[in-house]
Amino acid sequence: MIFPEKLQLLRKSKGMTQEELASALDVSRQAVAKWESGQGYPDISNLISISTLFNVTVDYLVKDADCQTRPVEAETTPSEIEELIDFRLLANRNTYAAFSNEIEASRPSAHDFKYEKGAYTYIDTYVGGESFAGEEAVFKDGVAKYAMNYCGRVLDEAFSGDFLKEALQAATKELPYRGPAHYASGEYTYTAKVTGDISWFQGYEEIYHEGKKVYECFFHGGLMH
Repeated sequence: MIFPEKLQLLRKSKGMTQEELASALDVSRQAVAKWESGQGYPDISNLISISTLFNVTVDYLVKDADCQTRPVEAETTPSEIEELIDFRLLANRNTYAAFSNEIEASRPSAHDFKYEKGAYTYIDTYVGGESFAGEEAVFKDGVAKYAMNYCGRVLDEAFSGDFLKEALQAATKELPYRGPAHYASGEYTYTAKVTGDISWFQGYEEIYHEGKKVYECFFHGGLMH
């Protein structure tokens, strides 16, 4: 993820508009718009202000995604990571996104989904409707190996839950957390931006209907040790 994408993700994670960010940094909205579109770049004083405002390092802001990923801990081998990702994708396609494997709720008014194969178990639970929050976790032999929290909301009545499920079904090994980087069908477009890797990541997904944003969701997670 490059600087313009990181700035947008950070700003939206705080629920700030470009105008509000510009005011906080004492710059023009046009300056923020140029930074987020890649047409300009903040000077060092503004980078420091941005890092302070969002509680991130300047190093994080200026380095690309490849430089920001945390190395996978030694006790988790590459083959185990690949196995976990394959299972997570399989579970994703056989639970919420597929209208299947819903189980008795673990909390009042919650929705729970569970999928098992071999040594692996996947559990996803969320509360809410048009505004929602939840957590999914993957266990191997009863031990937590991966978890992700998410929180989102519907922004317009044109939102389609069926399209969201369709997009989630299209997740890939390269981006196995929610949906793919880009997915489109008919009048709808889904996009996801992620910084980090499977060991530790944060991301933001959006759905647009005929160019208008109708849904958004923030998510973050990583490997459990």
